[in-house]
Amino acid sequence: MTSELFCGHLVRLRAVNREENAKAWARWNTDSDFVRNWDVRPAWLPPTSQLEEWVIEGGNDAGNFAIHTLVDDQFIGLVGLDGFDWMSRSAWVGIGIGEPEFQGKGYGTDAMKVILRYGFAELNLHRVNLTVFEFNQRAIRCYEKCGFKHEGTQREFIFKENKRWGIVNMGILRTEWEAA
Repeated sequence: MTSELFCGHLVRLRAVNREENAKAWARWNTDSDFVRNWDVRPAWLPPTSQLEEWVIEGGNDAGNFAIHTLVDDQFIGLVGLDGFDWMSRSAWVGIGIGEPEFQGKGYGTDAMKVILRYGFAELNLHRVNLTVFEFNQRAIRCYEKCGFKHEGTQREFIFKENKRWGIVNMGILRTEWEAA
C-alpha cells in the first residue's frame, strides 16, 4: 500500500462524478449478474436521469467514492461507507465492481482495503458492517480476505431466480483490521 490515503495497489478512490457514474450505472444495470448481486429488489431499468439523481444523492455523502484503476484511471465501480452511527463509531460498507473484465481479479479486494483504511484510520470507526447474498461466494471470499468475520445469516431472506436465499451478515472491528 502507498502512503496516499485513497490509493491501493490496483485502485484509487476518487470523488463521485455525476455524468460518468450515471452512464456506467446505466450500462451495468443491463448486466444481469451485476444486478443480481447488487440489490434485493428485482432487476429494473431506470432512465439515466433517475440514475444521475441517485448518484448525486449518494455522492453527497463523504463516504462514497468512485473506484478507478491505477494503471489507466478507468472508472470500474463504486464503494462507500454509510449508515454512520457516530456514538458507537460504526458504519456500513457497500461495493460494486461493474466492469466485468475487472471482476474477480483483486480490484474489489483492493478497493475494500482502501475504504477500510479510510474508515478506521481517518474516520476513527470502531466497526464496519456489511450484508451479502449467500450465493455471492466471490464477494464473501473478498470480504474474508479483508478480515471480515461471519456474524450470522438471515435465512431465506430474499427470493431470486425462483429460490429463497439467505443474507450473510459480516463485520470487522478496528482491532481485527489493525492485526491484518
